[in-house]
Amino acid sequence: MATLSLQHIDKIYDNNVQAVFDFNLDVKDGELIVLVGPSGCGKSTTLRMVAGLEDISAGRLYLDGKDITQTPAKDRDMAMVFQNYALYGHMTVYENMAFSLTMRKENPNVIHKKVLAAAEILGLTNQLNKKPAQLSGGQRQRVAMGRSIVRNPKVFLFDEPLSNLDAKLRGATRREILLLHKQLQATMLYVTHDQTEALTLADRIVCMSMGYVQQVGTPLELYDSPANIFVAGFIGLPPMNFYDVTVGPDGLTGEGFKVTLTAEEADTLQAYHGKTIVLGVRPEDIVLGPDVPVTVSTNENLGMNTLVHGHIGQTSGARISAKLKGWADYKNGDTVTFSFKRKHFFDKETTNAIRKGV
Repeated sequence: MATLSLQHIDKIYDNNVQAVFDFNLDVKDGELIVLVGPSGCGKSTTLRMVAGLEDISAGRLYLDGKDITQTPAKDRDMAMVFQNYALYGHMTVYENMAFSLTMRKENPNVIHKKVLAAAEILGLTNQLNKKPAQLSGGQRQRVAMGRSIVRNPKVFLFDEPLSNLDAKLRGATRREILLLHKQLQATMLYVTHDQTEALTLADRIVCMSMGYVQQVGTPLELYDSPANIFVAGFIGLPPMNFYDVTVGPDGLTGEGFKVTLTAEEADTLQAYHGKTIVLGVRPEDIVLGPDVPVTVSTNENLGMNTLVHGHIGQTSGARISAKLKGWADYKNGDTVTFSFKRKHFFDKETTNAIRKGV
């Protein structure tokens, strides 16, 4: 398909508000990149700059090594799938999917073959004569994807395509997009605020906040080795627990608890002895143990797992959420003690991860 390179991209609006700062990314041929972050972080603006729907204020954009920074959207050979489907209500599914090719005056026989092939991939063969109003939300989104497929673009762009669907349809359509990517081996940029979509779809994730790229890496890298507190708190569900702790010779001391360190962890924190750092612990890395006393506030049974929420020490202590294996039945006011199986450390001033040798 295509490679894509964004080099030092900025977006500054006419009112001098800057939405994107120094965005850098090299997308490999056939790679599925997911831009994830909270609303207003600049991810959709970045996608629109790639599509040519927003001007690039500074920096360069390359497609297959060719500078397309100033190239009009219609000449970029990219196809965009929008959140609201953008289908023509008076047209059939077939006509919607064929529309861009019809406007280009392609051979009707070629158009027919391309539409049927895309419909087969997306399971829409029996829906081609229907109008969008007769379809479910998931089917409409598949039509929007089909309209992009028939164009055979160099790059597919997805702007929060699943946000209008209910939870069950989101899961099903997400799997369809993943299958579509494997079938087409297409280069794709996908924007979402949903970290589940990011973790399940991406070859690599670009995590953004306030216009800045916070970390680029595989889903496992962002989950297992977050670059800073923002990424650690954004990736993972339920989110990571954070506590201010003091580094001592025999472990970490927080408000109402104390935990020991392994030899490797102590070595990592050698330069922080006597200082306050931020300890991060994922709920799934909390187990029953002797270290951290907790007063339970709520208990959520999820079948194979139980989410236990409470406060360290008494009800005035710091909040904690633990994801325990199996079915548990704690009540409000029950006391339980936990231990931390895996710990993440962050510099309190810079919020960056503390890693050995860094």
